[in-house]
Amino acid sequence: MKTSDLIGSAISNTFRSKTRTILTILAIFVGAFTLTLTSGLGTGINAYIADTVAGVGASDAMTVSKTNKDATGSLGPNSSEPRKYDPNAVSSGIPGQTVLALTPDDINTLKGIDGVRSVDAIRTITPDYIQAGDGTQFVASVGSLVPGQTAVLATGSEPDPKTTDPQIALPVAYVKPLGFDTNKDAIGQTITIGITDAERHPHTLEATVVGVTEEALASPTGSSILINNALSDALFTAQTTGLTPEQADRYASATVWFNPDATDKQIHALKDRLTDKGFTGTTIADRLGMITTVIDGIVLVLNAFAIIALLAAAFGIVNTLYMSVQERTREIGLMKAMGMGSGRIFTIFSLEAAFLGLLGSAIGAGIAMLAGTGISRALSAGLLANLPGLTLIAFDPASIAIIIILVMVIAFLSGTLPAARAARKDPVDALRYE
Repeated sequence: MKTSDLIGSAISNTFRSKTRTILTILAIFVGAFTLTLTSGLGTGINAYIADTVAGVGASDAMTVSKTNKDATGSLGPNSSEPRKYDPNAVSSGIPGQTVLALTPDDINTLKGIDGVRSVDAIRTITPDYIQAGDGTQFVASVGSLVPGQTAVLATGSEPDPKTTDPQIALPVAYVKPLGFDTNKDAIGQTITIGITDAERHPHTLEATVVGVTEEALASPTGSSILINNALSDALFTAQTTGLTPEQADRYASATVWFNPDATDKQIHALKDRLTDKGFTGTTIADRLGMITTVIDGIVLVLNAFAIIALLAAAFGIVNTLYMSVQERTREIGLMKAMGMGSGRIFTIFSLEAAFLGLLGSAIGAGIAMLAGTGISRALSAGLLANLPGLTLIAFDPASIAIIIILVMVIAFLSGTLPAARAARKDPVDALRYE
């Protein structure tokens, strides 16, 4: 009997007892459906995190600040007691929080640390307000993108870091309060930014809106206004008017660039060298590591339930094929009497098991993809509307193929015991079976 004949025979034999076959396929379906859905959940969320990473920063950079040795002390920021005044502290960019300032000497020290390729100082700029025309003045913070970062845009483009024209990208939350009907209406408009210098003299600067940014899971500038280098320089100059160079050149943090091919061990060693010099380094993996760990843990637990369902289905396959062997005892004896070897008989019953796995997994995966797509769209338009760009449940063709193959392998292995029993039957005894 040819291989094609064996496959055809196995498929036709599968439907001899339709009710029993359907119930077995339904058991496999439940496991495959669950496994596909949870896999899609992990794929969708991790893809969203991967897209967000570009907004947080480059993978070959870390944010470095000066280590605050008093951070865990009785008067540290984690204590309910007031913190001692430190003349070397500067604003971290978060209201109410300060960090130890980095000086030009600190920047030079960072540049001399083994493994550091370059250092970019990050300046803290604190404007008083933003305003469109003669409209209401609103409190706002500003931030800039470092190389490797991107923003999630609702419309328009990111501010051009190379142009000499002051440009900004407004957070979507500021569009209507500033008096613009839609995001597109804000593009090309002029925004006034007010800032006060060290001598308490007010300054105003104007910038052109070139984009509107969406909220994101880990936006590089949070809800801040995104500005280009030209505007950043102008604001910093206005803010530091009246200060000496030593007072002006104080930075909240710095971006340290390292070898993009660095291993985890090398990055950890670089952090240790930074610590020895009194600095603390934080990479993208540090920022998003906890999020991805929690998500992967949840998906793993859900996948465990799916595997349990598949194991239950495996027992159903064993039962189905054992009964099939029992019912076809005389037929097995006849096939052996006609010269069919034990290996061929084993193959027929094993193929029946694999075919049951194929049917159950294919149907389960197909319906899971339809259900997952519908659920994802509904959530994106409702409960998760505040997370633009998130496709909660996404499906990777390679992952779906792996799931189907995995289920078929489980089904095949489940069918080996009944198939081995059929292959071992004595043809004479089998022909006498009533």
